[in-house]
Amino acid sequence: MNPQAAQNYLRAKILTATPEQLQLMLYDGVIRFAEQGKQAILKKDYETTYNCLSRAQKIITELTCALKPEVAPDLCRNLSGIYSYCYKKIIDASIQHDVAALDEAINLLKYQRETWALLLEKLGKNKAAVAATKIDMPAPDSRMETSISMQG
Repeated sequence: MNPQAAQNYLRAKILTATPEQLQLMLYDGVIRFAEQGKQAILKKDYETTYNCLSRAQKIITELTCALKPEVAPDLCRNLSGIYSYCYKKIIDASIQHDVAALDEAINLLKYQRETWALLLEKLGKNKAAVAATKIDMPAPDSRMETSISMQG
């Protein structure tokens, strides 16, 4: 796929995503850039390390800004603490080239991502169940049952 087509696809994917899907994309992005930064540290490619970890920091900032404390104050306080901790660990990793600090942040972010994915799955099932109860299906009657045959 050429770079322009990939960019167009990504743009369309973002523009059509639900807020919940966007949150998952942010988790995927921060984990991807943190992993790339880790590989760059191991290769002693410090320019790439800086670039990747800076992008990871920006995504964590976006995750923090997306919190809505007026909706769930306790949850937002907890998530803000986790994001702040990860942000600090990524900065430490970037400055000190500390893979262990970066691994700690990556593991926390992966856990958060998995939790979010499970929540989305449960939410999807609940939405499907609610939608199914709203479908106007006729009750079966005797004419339907006599017309269905198990033989070809």
